[in-house]
Order: sequence, then structure tokens, then C-alpha cells
Amino acid sequence: MLTDEIKMYIDKSVLCWLATSSENNIPNVSPKEIFTYYGESEIIVANIASPQTIRNIKQNPNVCISFIDVFIQKGYQLKGKARMLTKENADFESMKASLSILTKGKYPFSSITNIYIEKVKPILAPKYIIYPETTEQQQIEEAIKQYKP
Repeated sequence: MLTDEIKMYIDKSVLCWLATSSENNIPNVSPKEIFTYYGESEIIVANIASPQTIRNIKQNPNVCISFIDVFIQKGYQLKGKARMLTKENADFESMKASLSILTKGKYPFSSITNIYIEKVKPILAPKYIIYPETTEQQQIEEAIKQYKP
């Protein structure tokens, strides 16, 4: 399910956005800085400052996670089921080791959001659709102009 291309975009993304919903269907979207893939069908996220995300997942495991390369303006939206893991779970230490490489010891965390991916959808900036001749290099040049005036 997680292709090499999807993994590449995960590696290139600075943030992802994790959407959850409470049992009363109240949505919540939260930026996540420490995340990576785990195996071929799972995403793991360090729970650093995520009380609402944790509450929502305990009430409703359906989630959506999105990430893009901000310069190329392409990425992916992944949907699936999430569960909260703590040190009592068998896979916790292995997952924590993968995430700890990203934190470099700066962000302690004691739980992990583990997402089993069920659906994958590419994200493209509208310009790629409206102007199909648009190249990634053009997008990069325009993004640099916008982000670095």
C-alpha cells in the first residue's frame, strides 16, 4: 500500500496534518511534526502535544493524514484506522526507536498513534490540473519566489 513514492514524500515532508473526529462527529485537524512510515501499510506519529487527537482516536478510530512537498506541491492523503500505543504494546519500542531518530531527543513522547492505511489518494496543486504542462521545476521556482521574497 505504501509505495516507494509515498515513502519519499513522507521523508520530504516537514509536517503532516492528522484529521480526527470525536464520537459526536466534531472534526479536529492537527499538525504533526514527528511521523514516518512503518512497514508497508502503517504510519506512526509521536504524540507530543496531542490531547484532542488522542481523545478523538479513542472515541473514533477513523483518521485521515495528509502531507505534501511544499515546493513541488504534490503529496498524498491517506485514510485508515488509528490506535493508540503505549509501552505495554508489543511493537511500541520498535516504533519508538524509528520516531526517536526524528526527534533527536528533543521531544519526549510516551504514546504513538499507529495508523493502518486503507485508502491512498494523491494530492496535486490545482495548477497541475488546470495547466497540465506545468513542470515540477516551475512549481519549485514559483514556490521559492513566494516563500523567499
